[in-house]
Amino acid sequence: MLKAISIAATVLAAMAQASGAMAQSYPDRNVRVTIPFPAGGAADVLGRIVLDKAAGATGQPFVIENQAGAGGNAGTAAVARAEPDGYRIGLIPSGPLSVNKTLSKALPYDPEKDFEPITLLARMPNIIVVTNALPVRSLKELIEYVKARPGQVNYSSIGPGSSQHIAGAYFEQITGTKMTHVPYRASPQLVTDLVTGIIPLSFQLIPNLLGQLQADQLRPLAVTSTARSPSQPNVPTTVELGLPTFISDAWFAMVAPKGTPRAIVDKLNKAIVEAVKDPATNKRLVEAGIDPATSTPEELRAFISAEVSKWRDVVTKAGITVE
Repeated sequence: MLKAISIAATVLAAMAQASGAMAQSYPDRNVRVTIPFPAGGAADVLGRIVLDKAAGATGQPFVIENQAGAGGNAGTAAVARAEPDGYRIGLIPSGPLSVNKTLSKALPYDPEKDFEPITLLARMPNIIVVTNALPVRSLKELIEYVKARPGQVNYSSIGPGSSQHIAGAYFEQITGTKMTHVPYRASPQLVTDLVTGIIPLSFQLIPNLLGQLQADQLRPLAVTSTARSPSQPNVPTTVELGLPTFISDAWFAMVAPKGTPRAIVDKLNKAIVEAVKDPATNKRLVEAGIDPATSTPEELRAFISAEVSKWRDVVTKAGITVE
């Protein structure tokens, strides 16, 4: 028995030594970063700004690879299945790491168990906007307008189960209103129809509408967060306007496959967090409509679990399902 214990201890010590040596030399080549959505979206903008800066600290480039499909599940699953050596990690939006656990009937990974969290990167609150032709100028007036027209007011999103769709469903639950969801396949047509008034209302990520907001082509009513967005400082929050529980944002996190050595996770966390907090990088993010945010691995793990629980209740109550 003692001999078995001794052998096991020797094996564990050897594994720890090997892991430490690997972490010391890490990275010695490109680090592939999977984004589970098409190129050109908010995650790409965020990733290129932050990871270009982080590469200076690691001495190796981060190479972004877009792997879209199944509402983000395909690329996220690929990260979960990757070799846990730190050379393939994920920049994953909130959907695949929280909401999809309830939305998808057969999720090919578990967001709470199949990853080593690295750090939160950013939070992007949705902004409630209406077309300039809609006769409402405040969140209070919008609620009254929708209540007086149950089911008649359309709101847009980039697809069933998206953060914008779920934000609309959550808004209905909190305000006791009923609207009609109009899903789009891509942002450009959604934005065009919103500006021209074909669709009067949307819950959208600020970067998706930044140009239109700066040109006063849309009327912002509120941001769905506890604090005002640095890129839209004059727009009040839903908390300020009397909806303290209506917090709805997209967030982005860096994760590695389960089993990635903690020393590698810590090295990545340090490089990426320092990049986000760099004044020049931070400024670029804010100018792009992105609210920078960072965390420890432990904080991110707890945050993911809390988000899974929160959105499970909202999605279940709304009856939203995505195959």
